[in-house]
Amino acid sequence: MSAMRQILSDQLLSRLSDFLAAQIGLHFPKKRWSDLERGIVSAAHDFGIPEMQDCAHWLLSAPLTHRQIEILARHLTIGETYFFRDRKSFEALEQHILPELIRSRRDSTRCIRIWSAACCTGEEAYSIAMLLDRLLPDYEQWHITILATDINPQFLRKAEAGIYGEWSFRDTPSWTKERYFKKNSQGCFEIHQRIKERVNFSYLNFADNVYPSLSNNTNAMDVIFCRNALMYFTSELAMKIVSNLHRAIVDDGWLAVSATEASNTMFAGFSPTNFSGAMFYRKHALNDCHPVDLKYPNLGFLGASESLCPPSLSEISLPLPSLKISRSIAVQPASGEKFVVSIEASLQNQNESDTPCFKARLFANQGKLDEAIEWCEKAIVLDKLNSKNHYLLATIRQELNQSSAAEQSLKRVLYLDPHFALAHFALGNLRLSQGRHGEAERYFKNTLELLRTHPQSEILPESNGLTIERLDKIITSVLTSLPRASKIIA
Repeated sequence: MSAMRQILSDQLLSRLSDFLAAQIGLHFPKKRWSDLERGIVSAAHDFGIPEMQDCAHWLLSAPLTHRQIEILARHLTIGETYFFRDRKSFEALEQHILPELIRSRRDSTRCIRIWSAACCTGEEAYSIAMLLDRLLPDYEQWHITILATDINPQFLRKAEAGIYGEWSFRDTPSWTKERYFKKNSQGCFEIHQRIKERVNFSYLNFADNVYPSLSNNTNAMDVIFCRNALMYFTSELAMKIVSNLHRAIVDDGWLAVSATEASNTMFAGFSPTNFSGAMFYRKHALNDCHPVDLKYPNLGFLGASESLCPPSLSEISLPLPSLKISRSIAVQPASGEKFVVSIEASLQNQNESDTPCFKARLFANQGKLDEAIEWCEKAIVLDKLNSKNHYLLATIRQELNQSSAAEQSLKRVLYLDPHFALAHFALGNLRLSQGRHGEAERYFKNTLELLRTHPQSEILPESNGLTIERLDKIITSVLTSLPRASKIIA
């Protein structure tokens, strides 16, 4: 087959490559310009611009909107994955990393947090969920978070549907389909509902500086899978991503990357550990980063036993109070974007480092939410009229699924500052999660009224860089999707 004739000039492709690297982080060096051009040609149809040159110049004319990013991500990112891809990594996870976590948490928090970053269509995240289901016969007595994020909303929609064809099961253990899927009338396989409900899918663009953060659930992770993703970014952005992931991982937590992405320079803040061919990087509190080569015997990938956990894990114990992360703080517009407002304010002022508010945020981002509440309440005692402290407390309580307490704190915020837009927005989210669409609509419209008294480019306080224009578009999209939404007056 002959190669496709180049339509766009080298100069234009070079500009597009630099522009996309800056806007969404995707890296297209000259050797991949044919892939870039193919993606732009494919995306032009969705943009409604048939002439390729016109489409390219239009894209370059202004910063990308969310819709443009969604369309480009659909055509420029690769959705090649399957269940239990890279067996050695899952052997290491099943035989060593997860059993160690289970032993260490069994008599304490019973909390495990895992993030499948760049999750594509969800096979990796569901594979992790299936492993945990096998390892924890008392799963319901644990507090498990499996977060899965991607920049491509189309991938996320397929992942949330949980329906796959035969190609997703290539080189996959036979028990996978038998135990966790049911065949539908179209001959595809749908994952069981109880496994589907254990994974939270969310939109995240690695190029956005919104992680780690308590409010979008990207903090205090025990294990992060980020495989076959870093290779698509510029070296500068890849380093920034790794730095952010390092901060998102708890001490002694793990980062999994593909073998082709292993790098002593890139992961200098971690200790590399080789599990018989699977490379993981461990974060140590003292940053004692020396390579470790563990020659474990091959126990056989995901053997036939019903449970590979230690016998003591089967003992019945009383469940702990629920600390499952609530999803109601997030908003998912009809476009498929999932967006969460960050509670992290700038902490660059070193004079703030000893304040109760600073310590509350610090503990919150480490996943120590009880300590975070204690320090937040101390901050409120010192300054009862500071609406920002009450807003922080509301967000932490929402993470603890304390909806009533979160609502009280948010109403306190509005009593102190009726113009606190993000408090109206958060109450709208809360009502939306409760199915009270009429009240949610009222809070969202209140937010829009407040937003539209300010310049669109203005950054919202307490939002970690969110512009008024961006939040306006998100809320408008949510309102149009509500069953009883009325027409918005522009």
